[in-house]
Parts: sequence; C-alpha cells; structure tokens
Amino acid sequence: MSLDMALASFALPLEDYNGSETMERYSQHMLLSEITSLPNEDIVLEDENGLLVGWVPYRKLVNELWKQWKLTLTHYNTLLQSVDDAITVVDTKGFIQSWNHKAEEMYGLTSEDVKGKLITSFFETESVVLMSTINERKGVIKKYNQPKPDVHVLINTSPILIDDNVVGGISVERNITDIVKLNDELSSTAASLHELERNVHNEQTPFSKIKGRSPVLQEALYLVSKVSKTEATVLITGESGVGKELFAEAIHKTSPRSEAPFVAINCGAIPTALIESDLFGYEQGAFTGAVKGGKKGKFDAALGGTIFLDEIGEMPLEVQVKLLRVLQEKQFYRVGGTDPIPTDVRIIAATHRDLEKMIEEGSFREDLFYRLNVISISVPPLRERKEDIPELVQLFLQEFSIKYKIPIPELDPEVMYMFLQHPWQGNVRQLRNMIERLIILADENERIEPKHLPNNFVKQPTPIVETIESNHSNLNLDDKIRNALKLTYGNKTAAAKLLGISRATLYNRMKSLK
Repeated sequence: MSLDMALASFALPLEDYNGSETMERYSQHMLLSEITSLPNEDIVLEDENGLLVGWVPYRKLVNELWKQWKLTLTHYNTLLQSVDDAITVVDTKGFIQSWNHKAEEMYGLTSEDVKGKLITSFFETESVVLMSTINERKGVIKKYNQPKPDVHVLINTSPILIDDNVVGGISVERNITDIVKLNDELSSTAASLHELERNVHNEQTPFSKIKGRSPVLQEALYLVSKVSKTEATVLITGESGVGKELFAEAIHKTSPRSEAPFVAINCGAIPTALIESDLFGYEQGAFTGAVKGGKKGKFDAALGGTIFLDEIGEMPLEVQVKLLRVLQEKQFYRVGGTDPIPTDVRIIAATHRDLEKMIEEGSFREDLFYRLNVISISVPPLRERKEDIPELVQLFLQEFSIKYKIPIPELDPEVMYMFLQHPWQGNVRQLRNMIERLIILADENERIEPKHLPNNFVKQPTPIVETIESNHSNLNLDDKIRNALKLTYGNKTAAAKLLGISRATLYNRMKSLK
C-alpha cells in the first residue's frame, strides 16, 4: 500500500451518489496528503473538465485517512529503529516526541523516561542544537557537539515544516566519543613525546620508525623479524606511500649486515639509459661523457651490506637480465667492461605493481621474479589499519610542530573522524603530507578544523564504491555482500548503501551466507 494515494483510488461510482449538487468538489487526482482540512460531509470528484466522475462518503474518507496514518506511523517507527544513529524528534516547544533505541543506548535514558518531557530537562540549554534549529529554521550538517560531559557526537538537524510552518525538529547524532577520547589521550601526551624520544634515541630499535599497533601491521613486522636474520632475498609489496623502504631498512638493521652500508635506489626515478651504469658502474670510455677512469656503481657502494631496489617493476628488461646474473652468479660486469666483479650484497626489492601480471604481459622476467620472491612481505595499506591513524596523526603533528617551531595544535574531533573515514589512496605518505599542510596553513594556536582541509578531501565516498563495482563486477550478490562488509568494517547500513540495496535485502541475504 502506498504512503499516499489519490482520492479517485477509493471513490465510489457516480451512479451510487444521491447527495446534493452543492457538495464540496475535489479533483479526482488530488492526494490524501493534499487535503488541507477535513470536510464535514461527503465529497464529489470531478475531472479536468468539471464533470463529476465519482464520490467519497465522509465515513470512507475518514477511514482511509486513519489507515494511511497507521501505515505512515508503522513506517516511521520502523525507520527509527533501523538506523545506527541516535534520533530525537521534538515539537516547537522542545517536548520530546520520539527517541529511538540508539538514543537510549547513547544517553542511558529510555523512551518512557523522556517522551513528552522538555529536552532541556536532560541537557544543558546551550548544548541543545535542536532548539536553535527550530528557532532559526535552519539545520546543521555534521556539526560537532558535546551534549553531555562524557558524550561527543556529530549531529545533523532539520526543522520539520508543514506548509512552511515549523512544527518541530529532528536530530540525527553519530557517537564519536571513543574517537574523541583517543584523540584527547594522544593529545595530552604529545607534548612530552619529543623529549621522551630524544632520551631513548640510542635505545630505539630498527622498527621504531614504523608506527602502528594494528594486527595486520604487526603480522608484517613479525615476518620482517624472522626474515632479517637470514640471507634470503626479499620482495616487499604494497601500494605507494605505505613505507616499503622503512621495512627494507628494518630488515637490514636487524640483519648480520647491519654494520655494512644500506644503499637504496629507485628504479623508477632513473632514466632507462642510465640505470645500468648507476647500478654496476662503468669503465673508462664506455660512452661519450664517461668520467675519466670510470665510475663505481651502487653495487660497489653496498659491498657487504644491502641494496634496496625500490620500484623494481620499472626496471628495463635488458637490465633485469643483468640483475638476474648477479643473483645467480654473485658477480656483475661494469658497463663497457669485460671482467666479472664478485659481489657480496643482499638484495631487497620492492614494488607497488602486480609483477605476475607484468610477467603475463612480457614486461617482467619470470625467472627474475622467482629469484626475488624467495620471501614476500606485503605491507598493508593505511585503510586496512585505520586504528593506527590517531597515533600517526599525533606523531606527524609533533614532527612538523618541531620543524616549523610552533606549538602542537589542537585537533578538532571531527577532523579525526574524517581522517578515519578517508580512503587514503596515498597511504601514510599522504597522511604525513596532509598534516604538514595543516600545520603550515593553520594560524599559531589555532584549532585545526574541517575548514582547513582541502575541498577535494571531503568529497571521497566514491573510491570504495568503485572498488566493489569495477574490481568485483563478475561476483554474485553474496560475494559482493561479503566484500562490501569487509570494506565497511562490518557496518551493515554502509554496506547496503554501497551495494545499492535495502538493509532488509542485505539482512535476508546474510542469513543464507556461510
């Protein structure tokens, strides 16, 4: 049954009508909701030409209005109980009309405790955003509020209007108390972190630069600690900005080669024509412009230590052949040289690309891949370890406050909430750059608020949706549901929204999932 219906949908035939010609007339297309006041008697319906086409007895009209009210009330109550946020509805004077289960959980007050009572009886007047919404006829979106000393929320409010008259207001509150408490806890200790780090600088472990306590990160670090004690070649994979070089450094510094050099080279940053000579050096006269006497390369510089080949997927095929020889024969040739040069280095490679796909495309050697991939370590992206974001934010705030010689600024809880919702395509590097930007743009002693964030930062809901649609378009609905729940960290409302299905459909399908 529709929540609204045309009068003609329940009208009686005109031949059954025995009323007066002076009775009130209504258009047959008029909706129940469009009746501004209840008539005192039966009504007749007319078409566009003024011809009578049917009639509605007064009692039937009242009965239909009653059924529509019951239907609307049922939808309303179901909606209140289905959302994951606290919802409050008040009349124009502030008397509470509705108070859903999430509001009960958040404030420890049952619906029976509060319904019919003034909202200001339970909250300080100045903290009730809903009343200012009613008085000013203007709502708010994602406004930070602290309605109780121990409760922090992001609140949306709107006035409720009938024929442009305010009849009440509604608020939707999302609980961010845990985020704010964590932020406050980190902020309270941030001032002493620099001194503490300086005091223990000599006692730092090689893993100190890798920040975070999330399980996925700790799992990767555990693998690092195991492989670092060996001489095995390591391939580190992960998206750009996750900190692959930090992992390579940690492997080197906890290895038996820790006292020898650690030499890093970005294969994607060196022109193709120069990468071979940069790695292996060249002999005198090897090419036009060569330095007299020749020049040693990175493998010479890393002798006895570790060479880190970042972005190995960008290495040209002809150089890949020569790197393979180094791995197989433990020797190399300089550009323009004919004598083999023995080498003793450990090779750690890293890439953000899919090397197996590159092998299929013919742009990466399969034999080199298997030589490099003795041990593979996957560094998780930041979006898979969001619990590490608050700690990283505070560390970067401290770092750049020291660099630019300004006090560590206070961070608005809503900014931290937005950080936790952001997909961070650029990972830790992007987060670090963002904090530096905020430190630079915010005035001294100014609280960092959402207004300081770049406009394109806020408009970021699409990447996750695209992940479901583009990367998993060949999956059935059950698999898409599993993926959506994983992407939204189990948030069923968000998962249903991403999939474009109702919560009811999601719940029904989840019952059949194994």
